[in-house]
Amino acid sequence: MPSGNPEIQYYDGDELNIRRVIEQSDLQALDQALNICDLSSVERKHRLWQKLLPRIKPYYAVKCNDDPVVVKLLAELGAGFDCASKNELKLVLGFDVSPERIIFANPCRPVSHLEYARDNQVANGTVDNEFEVYKLHKHYANSNLIVRFKSEAKEAQCPLGDKFGCDADVDAAALMLLAKSLDLKVTGTSFHVGSGCSELEAYDRAIKKANNLFKYGGLLGYDMDFLDIGGGFPGSDDEKFARIAESVNTSVKRHFPDERVQIIAEPGRFFVAAAYTLVCKIHAKREVRNESGKLDTVMYYLNDGVYGSFNCILYDHQVVTAEHYLDETNVLPQLKSLIWGPSCDAFDKISENLFLPNMNRGDLLGFRNMGAYTMPIASPFNGFDVPKTLYFRAI
Repeated sequence: MPSGNPEIQYYDGDELNIRRVIEQSDLQALDQALNICDLSSVERKHRLWQKLLPRIKPYYAVKCNDDPVVVKLLAELGAGFDCASKNELKLVLGFDVSPERIIFANPCRPVSHLEYARDNQVANGTVDNEFEVYKLHKHYANSNLIVRFKSEAKEAQCPLGDKFGCDADVDAAALMLLAKSLDLKVTGTSFHVGSGCSELEAYDRAIKKANNLFKYGGLLGYDMDFLDIGGGFPGSDDEKFARIAESVNTSVKRHFPDERVQIIAEPGRFFVAAAYTLVCKIHAKREVRNESGKLDTVMYYLNDGVYGSFNCILYDHQVVTAEHYLDETNVLPQLKSLIWGPSCDAFDKISENLFLPNMNRGDLLGFRNMGAYTMPIASPFNGFDVPKTLYFRAI
């Protein structure tokens, strides 16, 4: 957690005006890139979730963005949390979140992390193979086992099935039988269709499989009452989210009409992607001309790159868009442009074949929807600082 309480600036209106923030702040003096975080965007997303998915409680995926200011806000809003490690558990528990509002949703946990969960009474945790079942039997026998099965979307930004999830038709039943023989509690099932899901039918397929496993658990004598439908919800397309929500609600009503079953999800990017705009400064410029001497491409070198916030291009398959702040009318001539990060590595390329006005050293570029899978992975490679963050909230 950061030392002290970060300053939060307040604004009038329904949406934070990034251009106005830039005009009113002395960003030209900064060599460091800057995140502009609109906390009210997170609040609006929470209200939208409650409106469109009223039965399903969101457990925020901390790995997506572990900014303590955001985690604290979501804790105050009453969200639950999906944690993957001891340090994520520490962060969330530090905001007085009860253990019941946490799921330890990493199916393969180090023993010391498992023991920390046990000592702090975080009972809900996922499991997807027999070795982890034996590990739980030895180190946390009174935990609640939530069997994670594989059920991937045909279209997803980041598929996860190669790493996590057992076969729903064969392996899941075998794990439940093993848990029964070891006198362990199986309280529910879990799946993840893939981060950034684009296939509406994916959730219905998975929820139907979960229902079959609940029926099998009942035959074994388990009173299963916990369903985790994972993540995959978009963070910058509310219309797409509404379509997914409609599909999920229909499937839940069909397969899990009994409201005694607690249903949760693990949204990450949904809450934070749109809340962050990254503002970078051009610190160098280069013009590339063709053989006849005509200007072909303008190269710009920024103070953040793929080893920093733009790691999302490599790891999250994100396509970023640049927004200049030279002229609100957008009538300036556009030139073919290529954007580089600050490091000495030629792999540090942010975007190419863009068309931007002719800019100069010291000018600023903004990149919206930069709140998901950016900061937690950023590193100060080559000695370049990771961005600092300014926080804003509507009055």
